[in-house]
Amino acid sequence: MLPENFIQSVQHLKGFDKEKFEAIHNSEEQITSVRINPEKKCSIFLEEEYKQVAWCKYGFYLPERPSFTLDPCFHAGAYYVQEASSMFLWHIVEQIFGTNTEQKILDVCAAPGGKSTLLASYFYNGLIVSNEVIKQRAAVLAENITKWGTTNNIVTNNDPKNFAYLKNYFDAVVIDAPCSGSGMFRKDVTAVEEWSLDNVTLCSQRQQRIIADVWDSLKENGYLIYSTCSYSEEENEQITDWIMDNFIAKSVQIFIPNNWHIETTQSNKHKAFGYRFYPDKIKGEGFFITVLQKKESIATHKFKQQQLQQPTKQELALLNSFIVLQNEVKLFKYHNEIKAIDEKWYNDVAILSQQLYIKKAGTIIGEIKGKDFVPHHELAVGTLRLSNIATLELDKDNALQYLRKKEIAVSSPNKGMVLVTYQGLSLGWIKVMQHRMNNYYPSEWRILKS
Repeated sequence: MLPENFIQSVQHLKGFDKEKFEAIHNSEEQITSVRINPEKKCSIFLEEEYKQVAWCKYGFYLPERPSFTLDPCFHAGAYYVQEASSMFLWHIVEQIFGTNTEQKILDVCAAPGGKSTLLASYFYNGLIVSNEVIKQRAAVLAENITKWGTTNNIVTNNDPKNFAYLKNYFDAVVIDAPCSGSGMFRKDVTAVEEWSLDNVTLCSQRQQRIIADVWDSLKENGYLIYSTCSYSEEENEQITDWIMDNFIAKSVQIFIPNNWHIETTQSNKHKAFGYRFYPDKIKGEGFFITVLQKKESIATHKFKQQQLQQPTKQELALLNSFIVLQNEVKLFKYHNEIKAIDEKWYNDVAILSQQLYIKKAGTIIGEIKGKDFVPHHELAVGTLRLSNIATLELDKDNALQYLRKKEIAVSSPNKGMVLVTYQGLSLGWIKVMQHRMNNYYPSEWRILKS
């Protein structure tokens, strides 16, 4: 049962149909959608017909919800389970940037990683900075981005106010803001129980603070993409009016085909465009998104850079004896770990390291232990092109055993570090010795479900 004061608060909104809205929430219909990784081909999506999400070419609806935990392709980062409405971000960046994908993008409230992995796929030659203020959620974010495999991600664990130093830095800032969660009523009964008008007000205030904290980091003519999973006007259209009251910004209209049934709205004061997703009109959950272009300049300055440690010649020789990297990457060290980032973004790592706490930067290649080079799990599941690597293909049962960090009942003609795969997708490393194998899958990621 939906809260009566919620219905009263939204029934005046454009596109809201009380009878149909309540009916779809009482129907118990559940929508499952995934977004596939263009860098990792999963055979199930090549062989079977799934309906595509209209606004994202890599988004697909599933006929029913499978056990993702027991699918090795999921753990290999071949797809991300993402709510279909939120994939509309793909259509927005496609309209704004087109083929100009070498951009610097900040995803401010990024956990668990749905929008960041989408951005990493679209801006495949750009730089995605994914931030999460809560430490535990930042760990989940780093895990999901690692599995997605792209090298162009930096994960930070900072309060949004820490980005104020980076004036005129980002081409776009994405804020999927913490909200009252009414858009998730159909999927999450606790969202219904916890909803209140007071919480809507509290969320609105928090949203304003986040926007104010990061606004200066956006370049002149850069884009702020703001979204919530709330229906409340106080968290949506009123926020766009607040932005235009306090900053110099222009509303950006996004073209939407009529047959998508997405509701275009305009804010009361500044007539800023917004886009509402109602579950009785579209195949997805409740969602709101808007785009504003910054139209003000502020004084900038030369950014300080942290001196990044470089691998020694001996360390590089050890690395090269194990693997040949075929991408144009720049290597650097943190403690004993050797990391790689796209060469053009190396200086940005140095700049961001000076100001922010970085949880993950680029791809960890491995570390030097004594006279040995030990490859890292990030290298295994990453999308760097590798050569000189021994591989071992597993069937599903053994792949799941590997992901449980158990022994696998197979043999390998190769000795030393071997990359295990499932349907051609990399899962991680094993070390093959004379009479046994060591499973190098990260303990904290292992499957606990039997």
